[in-house]
Amino acid sequence: MKIPSTVPRIAELQAPPSWGTVDFISDLHLQAGDAGTFAAWRDYMESTPADAVFILGDLFEVWVGDDTVGVEGGAQDSFEDRCARLLGQTAGRLALFFMHGNRDFLVGPRLMALCHTTLLADPTVLAFNHQRWLLSHGDALCLGDVDYLQFRREVRSPAWQRSFLARPLAERQAIARGLREQSEARKQSGALYADVDGNAAREQLEAANAQILIHGHTHRPAVHDLGHGYSRVVLSDWDAAAAVPRAEVLRLTATGLRRIPLL
Repeated sequence: MKIPSTVPRIAELQAPPSWGTVDFISDLHLQAGDAGTFAAWRDYMESTPADAVFILGDLFEVWVGDDTVGVEGGAQDSFEDRCARLLGQTAGRLALFFMHGNRDFLVGPRLMALCHTTLLADPTVLAFNHQRWLLSHGDALCLGDVDYLQFRREVRSPAWQRSFLARPLAERQAIARGLREQSEARKQSGALYADVDGNAAREQLEAANAQILIHGHTHRPAVHDLGHGYSRVVLSDWDAAAAVPRAEVLRLTATGLRRIPLL
């Protein structure tokens, strides 16, 4: 497949000198029916020693709009409200950043402001400890998943999002349930998902003047050598209900990267 000759404009974030520890997490897919994963996330957020936490997409299994939080006359202490409250509490003691994933791309400015969380562009370069780290959710680099990339372009357009968010909340939730059921059926069928394209990842690293890409999305935690001094580090997904429970943090300090298993 031909690799695009251009890459997205790459935003940059300079870590302040006070930061000594930075954590990266992604693909928690939080949902009301998974109390175990929520509990693992809550315990982590309340106890992490990090100076900054970067959530690189798919914190939520689905997000149909910021109006699910603090709905007037709605359910008291809803799952979305509990998540928002925990984000806000965590942001009160450390720097908190969020990047859209393929499940929660409708997280908007209302939730970010409510939770005092900074929304990151995908991709973003983090300058930390005299090194540049390229951060991404990773889905846009899965060039082999042609159908998904076409869907991604559609749902990321402002026109599509305005139209979708104008629908009643109950209708949006029903549409989201249908999409989740389709995704689950695809998993059960044993369908293979495309991985990040190595050439595209290296091209993005070159454009960012960075050597290491940190991303999620694929649920295949590993370190991949891309050649010529470039590599990509894949974050773990979280699933407390799995046969082998998963919940892992990637921690960056002056000594480098380290995986921290929580379960």
